[in-house]
Amino acid sequence: MAIYAIGDLQGCYEDLTNLLEKINFDQHTDKLWLVGDLVNRGPDSLATLRFVKNLGNAAQTVLGNHDLHLLAMYHGLKKNKDSSIQQILDAPDCEELMNWLRSQPLLFHDKQNHFTMVHAGLYPLWNLQQAQQYAAELESVLSGDDYLDFLNNMYGDKPNLWKETLTGWDRLRFICNTFTRMRYCKLNGKLNFSENGVPGSTKNNLVPWFELNNHKDEKIVFGHWSTLGYFQEKNELSLPPNIYALDTGCVWGGKLTALKITKTAQLISINCPKRASSI
Repeated sequence: MAIYAIGDLQGCYEDLTNLLEKINFDQHTDKLWLVGDLVNRGPDSLATLRFVKNLGNAAQTVLGNHDLHLLAMYHGLKKNKDSSIQQILDAPDCEELMNWLRSQPLLFHDKQNHFTMVHAGLYPLWNLQQAQQYAAELESVLSGDDYLDFLNNMYGDKPNLWKETLTGWDRLRFICNTFTRMRYCKLNGKLNFSENGVPGSTKNNLVPWFELNNHKDEKIVFGHWSTLGYFQEKNELSLPPNIYALDTGCVWGGKLTALKITKTAQLISINCPKRASSI
């Protein structure tokens, strides 16, 4: 059995099938980990969503910001401007797909391989146990009766600094933003959502979240940051890398990347045609 973690798909179904062919993926013996943002901007969001759902236990995904935005559009809380998303909203199995999507986790942890998968990252002031606890708080809401209220209160950049005393929508919004939107923060853990360029291009003493991370013993797979591209960070003991960024900009004409989860993690990529006009 092989495990492959794959970067942001964003509706690029043809590129996904090409990559799976290249790695000789067998859904009966292998497993896919998907870092979220299954939909939006690419041409085939409906086919992508159906394919991942139909893989059943052969696939494990986490929620990304575009996936949550799709849920908001489905319920009429946000307007849709993407023809690929409209295909989902018009599909006869749309409700089934949306119910499946909102039941997906924000964080997936593989104890056996010591890997944790999230869409954007792990908040640097949380340890893994705290991150799992806070992810579970929001997952419970998303899969419960009050999830529409959360979607209606999901958007916004504040609060941008964690306090355990946060409550209500502020608490859930912060949790959501860390797992699905985070890139940069200040040394005190204050998040910045306006910067999305490569490290070194920002001002105001911002650093990538993983430079402050509190998870040095944990291997973390994430996506979301297409301008960062493929990135792996080695720890100070010169052991194998423990930070793996897998959004290599497929929808922008970059690559779609799979990371084979082994002791010496192997990288497999394919080139992708540009399918979106602007970021």
